Amino acid sequence: MKFSETLKLALAAIRAHKLRSALTLLGMIIGVTAVVVVVSMIQGFNTYVDEKIANIGSKTFSIYRFDFFNDFKNTDTLAAAQRRNTPLTLEEFDFLRARAQVIDQLGAQTFPSRAEVKRSSVTLQAVMVSGTTANIAEITNTDIADGRYFTDAETDAATRVCFLGSDIADKLFPSGGALNGEIYIRGVPYRVIGVAVEEGTIFGQPQDTYINVPLKTFARNFGPLINQRSLYFVGKARSDELFDDAVEEARSLMRVKRRLTGSEKDNFAVITPDAVTGLRDRIFGPIFIVAIAVPGIALVVGGIVIMNIMLVSVTERTKEIGIRKALGARRGDILKQFLVEAITLSAIGGAIGVFLAWIIGLAISHFFLQTRLSTVAIIVAVTVSGGIGVLSGIFPAWKAARLDPIEALRAD
Repeated sequence: MKFSETLKLALAAIRAHKLRSALTLLGMIIGVTAVVVVVSMIQGFNTYVDEKIANIGSKTFSIYRFDFFNDFKNTDTLAAAQRRNTPLTLEEFDFLRARAQVIDQLGAQTFPSRAEVKRSSVTLQAVMVSGTTANIAEITNTDIADGRYFTDAETDAATRVCFLGSDIADKLFPSGGALNGEIYIRGVPYRVIGVAVEEGTIFGQPQDTYINVPLKTFARNFGPLINQRSLYFVGKARSDELFDDAVEEARSLMRVKRRLTGSEKDNFAVITPDAVTGLRDRIFGPIFIVAIAVPGIALVVGGIVIMNIMLVSVTERTKEIGIRKALGARRGDILKQFLVEAITLSAIGGAIGVFLAWIIGLAISHFFLQTRLSTVAIIVAVTVSGGIGVLSGIFPAWKAARLDPIEALRAD
């Protein structure tokens, strides 16, 4: 029997029992949808970490007072780090920048402070304001929608200029025209010189509610660069090949500046993209496995449902099988017919599941986290659903193929 004829018989059997087929498909649809949605969320999360947190591909690293991966394990390690690690200073920043050979650029930035921001009758509370050097935008690949970022001259002169996140610009200047507008930060006037490209939200948290001002301006108007306003440095290697050398150069220069001996532990931390992604894998790896395994159980349940329905179908169509055998159908033809029917059910369920996963992914991307529905995920989902169809259809098909034609013809 040709495959096309077998497929027509399978589709005819599915159409003949629409409600039963729909209920049979439901388990497979739910399983495939859940698996694909989870995989797309995991891929979206990993991409976010790679592109936003770790700046993968931009050859950047950061220098902090604390090693967030080790110093915050418990209260004892944190207390020891607080005694050992001193805050980073502008003197150290100038020392590194003057002596660096492999480091292409080095910038400095403060942790943000909350401030009241006003323009005319509009007042925003608890806006995150940070001080940065002029090259931070270039190092961190900040996209500028309008205007520009600070210059070195503005930083050195502690000029009162500011760079706005898109959400802050929209709220303070609802009619547009933020460029060269004047706003008040903690009662002090600042001129807007640039607005960033909108980044949207990550995990429901807006990424565009910030203001950056020149580093020395920040120190003059917000206070000494210590505690919550402390510094961290961001460096960029000259090339990908020199990245490890740049990291080691930064570590060596910091140790020289802090007069650490060979046996003394670093009293600062150099954070690289590999360290960030490694922490992500250690923390979330087991969670990801469980997250995929749990909806995977639904796929198995869907396969069991298909097997059960196919067994019922064999029982209901015993006489049909007997007639087909009496007319010359071989065991292989009967086996193929029921196996193709099971695979077709699974494939239809997989296709519908992928489509629903795409719709759900769009909703998640809009409100929560950018998802990535890759071609690999689609292929794997459809392949797995088809494989489950094969496994769940083998036994019913084998049972149908082994029916005695005489006994089958006697069935009511």
